[in-house]
Amino acid sequence: MKLILMGTNAFVVPVFDELTNKHDIVAVFTRAPKPMGRKHILTPSPVHVWAEQKKLPLYTSIKEFDSVSEKPDMIIVISYGVILRDNVLNRAHCINIHPSSLPKYRGPSPIRTAILNGDKTMDVCLMKVVAELDTGDVYMRKTLTIDENDTNETVEHKVSGTAIEMLNEYLKNPDAFPSVPQSGVPTFTHKFTGDDEIIDWKKSAQQIHNQVRALGCGRTKINGIDVKILETKIENGELRILKIQPSGKNPMDWKSFVNGLHGMEIRYGE
Repeated sequence: MKLILMGTNAFVVPVFDELTNKHDIVAVFTRAPKPMGRKHILTPSPVHVWAEQKKLPLYTSIKEFDSVSEKPDMIIVISYGVILRDNVLNRAHCINIHPSSLPKYRGPSPIRTAILNGDKTMDVCLMKVVAELDTGDVYMRKTLTIDENDTNETVEHKVSGTAIEMLNEYLKNPDAFPSVPQSGVPTFTHKFTGDDEIIDWKKSAQQIHNQVRALGCGRTKINGIDVKILETKIENGELRILKIQPSGKNPMDWKSFVNGLHGMEIRYGE
């Protein structure tokens, strides 16, 4: 089958890699390189790097879509982050892997939102892409467990494996999977910012643990020191900090940080 692939994030790479083994890839679309880090170095997306390594036809702007001369049998979209217009949607059947129990968690951050909310399970949906974001009919659903200490990264890894299984099954015989309209009240996600990482110590231990594992860190002050809390766990109902990064320093374990306080009483949020 001739495919156009559209994606950006790292967890998409294993899925696309699997598809290249079984199908003819007409083109790969990904987001343009972005400035990253303190030095704002222009950095290509993981899908960009992968496509170049595979020597696949690569495009970094959806405005270039009409320049793809070869007609695909199908367009597959996973975590691309670009709104698709009629010129794309009318070119070929367009499907998407969306990691949420649709219509729950439409939008850009379904995995992080599920973890932040303390969800224990989530669906991975294979769905039709339509003009309105994440509203298309669903062809297949598979449920994943979100474990207590799962992070965005570990859940993305689970989604990759499940997406490979779903796409392999679907692409063998698309007609075997009837489309099912979404039902229920939709909920929506948003893009998280640095402000979402700020810890409110009035929240429960579980809520703070969810915040750290969903967003990759929680920012706060401890004894007047700006820190990022990088890893936590819940033990006997209490929050335990496992890894922390003081401003301007490398990440360290909690014991090393406490030793650096030289016996001072620990004050959170000050």
